[in-house]
Amino acid sequence: MNPTWQGVYPALTTKFTPDDKLDLPLFEKNLRAQLDAGVQGVILGGTLGEASVLTTDEKFSLVRFAVEKVHGKVPVVMNIAEGSTREAVNLAHEAERCGASGLMMLPPMRYKSDHRETVAYYKAVANSTALPIMVYNNPVDYKVEVTLDMFAELAECANIQAVKESTRDVSNVTRMINRFGDRFKILCGVDTIAMEEIMLGAHGWVAGLVCAFPRETVAVFQLTKAGKIQEALTIYRWFLPLLELDIHAKLVQYIKLAEQEAGLGSEHVRAPRLPLEGEERERILRIIREGIRHRPAL
Repeated sequence: MNPTWQGVYPALTTKFTPDDKLDLPLFEKNLRAQLDAGVQGVILGGTLGEASVLTTDEKFSLVRFAVEKVHGKVPVVMNIAEGSTREAVNLAHEAERCGASGLMMLPPMRYKSDHRETVAYYKAVANSTALPIMVYNNPVDYKVEVTLDMFAELAECANIQAVKESTRDVSNVTRMINRFGDRFKILCGVDTIAMEEIMLGAHGWVAGLVCAFPRETVAVFQLTKAGKIQEALTIYRWFLPLLELDIHAKLVQYIKLAEQEAGLGSEHVRAPRLPLEGEERERILRIIREGIRHRPAL
């Protein structure tokens, strides 16, 4: 199933057992909650999925497992975040063989590529695969911005279809639409400005707190798209203290703790990340438990 790049696409966390193995049963439990809530696709191995500490075998184990469990109901998208163009191409080929429906791609890792290098990197992968691609544009965390002029060149590749808009500048949605019309689908990649960007014309939401609160995330998206702004705002205003957990350096630990409290995951992370402890853990727990205590009826 090809992605439409519309609706809610959870950036799923990777579940681990206490002895640091993939916890596929717990991953499946969360995956089913996402499908039941009405998400339009799932993304594996992103920032929230702890991509940098997964082995290649683990990444593709997750892809094969997810493809099997979704039964074609939604597309399975795999993230590519590599330092080498050659390795990115190899991973794209393997993702296709494993049944992935699409790719999300960051610019080259660990090297601050310039305009020409960034465009060449994306084109090399796009020209090597039939899989649809969503550009992950996150200059705040990854230091390379995919500019509008770069997108103008990338538009030559028909399978570069969408952008995960994580510049944290809501006006970038309007800039993309003004320049390219409907050539690229735009998905907000920052939880705290998702409703705003949907109102401005974003087609979807690559969400983080959806991992713990899938129904609420889908409700905000659907109500906003339907023009039921006041109903969406009621949920969104309740949601915002939780959504702010997505814009911290420890978003993985924070969101995994929220999943655990919501009964959809565990707080096990892979080193060098460590589980939260002490005052920090208690502070984040207060935010999460307050949110759960006042969770709106949908």
